[in-house]
Amino acid sequence: MSDESTAHPFHRSFGQRLRSWFFTGLVVFGPVAVTAYIAWFVIDTIDNWVKPWVPQSVSPDGYLPFHVPGMGVLIAVVGLTLLGFLTANIIGRTLVGFSEAMLDRTPVVRGVYKGLKQVFETVFSQSGSQFRKVGLVEFPIKGSWSIVFLSSDPGAVLAEALPGTKPMVSVFMPCTPNPTTGFFFYIAAEDVIELRISADEGAKLIMSAGLIQPEGQAALAAMAQAARLERTPAD
Repeated sequence: MSDESTAHPFHRSFGQRLRSWFFTGLVVFGPVAVTAYIAWFVIDTIDNWVKPWVPQSVSPDGYLPFHVPGMGVLIAVVGLTLLGFLTANIIGRTLVGFSEAMLDRTPVVRGVYKGLKQVFETVFSQSGSQFRKVGLVEFPIKGSWSIVFLSSDPGAVLAEALPGTKPMVSVFMPCTPNPTTGFFFYIAAEDVIELRISADEGAKLIMSAGLIQPEGQAALAAMAQAARLERTPAD
């Protein structure tokens, strides 16, 4: 009887350890596997795009018995860097201006090109501050708050059309867990509470549905927990 009573706790303890080990391994391996899969998908996609444009005599696949991944990415990076270098001089700027003038005369293509160019210039601008600030707005009901990314101020046409005299700011509120979708709207600047966290921390907070807290919040929570543990024996 005593042997059976002692066996059950042992089995339960061993089962809990197995479950703990499994989830620990999942936490360690999961992010690595997903990151490796995404990286491999991106590299393979770029390789497939660039490979048809590379002569077989230059590609290492023509000399080696196995495929060398990443050569397309390397060629694309070198090509884009060379293109940027050529565009920086007078001849390059002249060719770009001539190409844009030709596109501007094409009825459908010009609208798509101008829109995409503005998006790329805004997102990849090194001096811009778009989507680099995180804030809180009162949404969807009074007393509840949502994370938003602060964008640029409204242009002259929009500023004149917006009612009121308060300064406005455009914000993007991503959805959880897919931050590529969401709501874009204009709101009074005084109604936005700017947070002292980076855009990366804000994105992690949204995608994890609040499970991954910013580093500052996590440090404060750890200090509070340590203080509570220190006071527990005294109570």
